Amino acid sequence: MQPIQNLSNYLNCEVLGQEKLINTMLISLLCDGHLLVEGPPGVAKTRAIKALSDGIEASLGRVQFTPDLLPSDLTGAQIYKAQNSEFEFIKGPLFNNFILADEINRSPAKVQSALLEAMAEKQITVSGQTHKLEQMFLVMATQNPIEQEGTYELSEAQLDRFLLHTEVGYPSIKTETKILQLLRDEAGITPSIPKQLKPKDLLAARAEVAKVHMDEQVELYLLNIVQATRFGEKYDKKLADLFEYGASTRASIALDKTARAYAYLQNRDFVSPDDVRAMAFDVLRHRIILTFDAQTRGISKNAAIATLLSSVGSV
Repeated sequence: MQPIQNLSNYLNCEVLGQEKLINTMLISLLCDGHLLVEGPPGVAKTRAIKALSDGIEASLGRVQFTPDLLPSDLTGAQIYKAQNSEFEFIKGPLFNNFILADEINRSPAKVQSALLEAMAEKQITVSGQTHKLEQMFLVMATQNPIEQEGTYELSEAQLDRFLLHTEVGYPSIKTETKILQLLRDEAGITPSIPKQLKPKDLLAARAEVAKVHMDEQVELYLLNIVQATRFGEKYDKKLADLFEYGASTRASIALDKTARAYAYLQNRDFVSPDDVRAMAFDVLRHRIILTFDAQTRGISKNAAIATLLSSVGSV
């Protein structure tokens, strides 16, 4: 636990006012999953993933998604070498431990789909040849909720590949004052790189997370939450016309893993119903589709999930 706690302390010193984002990044890392971050520009999304790669013995690849991006810009390509009359595979940015997919919805589906195999199987296929990616592999993709012109909505299949979808907002005035002070104090100073977390420490932490106890009643509560997105009328009449499509089985697995990781970060060896509720929004937000009626009434996904949690009986 101590190496993870040291990493958390370092991240919170490097990125002020985004405790939720940092916690979500750590949970994604502990659960070996991927993270979709939605928020306005300039709220330290890029700084956060860079600080994470600095704090771990890992490499970082950044891709700025644009409409003219090609799949080979992510995966790499076979390049013909005239001097030896052979093709050589030149690796793309996916061959790093951490990938920052900046404004992922700026590129069309054929580019977004280049990530599907990488995220699901940690491998890519180019010209019929399969190439393995790093064992420690995390994609953090960002979306800008403000601008919709020139964007391409991510498919449901791709969204489901993300372990979590978290929302970040603006810092408080108190936090922003600290940020300005920090920038003044750091002017002209080369930042020091912390003692890096070793891959073996991360693997050990993941093993500890898997051992966090979940009672059968808590597990049943978790499953009822997911089931209520599919068959809402069985739990409460208020849910009957909220969800067009419910969350997949992958949501149940994600909620189980992340609730354990959340409890682990709270220095507990057991999962409580509060841990499940704490992770429900980020696990379900991108895995549900609201009905047309709910959308016309102005009900947001967050509001729908809040209604669901209040309707499903606790343990």
